Amino acid sequence: MNIQAEVSYYPLGRTDFNNCINKFCRIISNKELIAETNTMSTVIIGDTSNVMHSLAEAVEAVAHQSKFVVVCKISNACPLEHEGGRRKL
Repeated sequence: MNIQAEVSYYPLGRTDFNNCINKFCRIISNKELIAETNTMSTVIIGDTSNVMHSLAEAVEAVAHQSKFVVVCKISNACPLEHEGGRRKL
């Protein structure tokens, strides 16, 4: 089953937060998923197990860097059609 997740990652107490955010986004945007990074979040679309695995991998990778907050909305009802790797809204 395909799902869509909108994920926001907020590293706390870091001055180099852009590096932390970029690392997190690179991990969740793996080649198995369709990903679109926006100003405040990244939307990833793909098979449930791939989406969840990417999220877990990203959290593990950044957990040792600093304290953080991750906000994630997951849905199997949002638009999932895509053309050329981009979502159709």
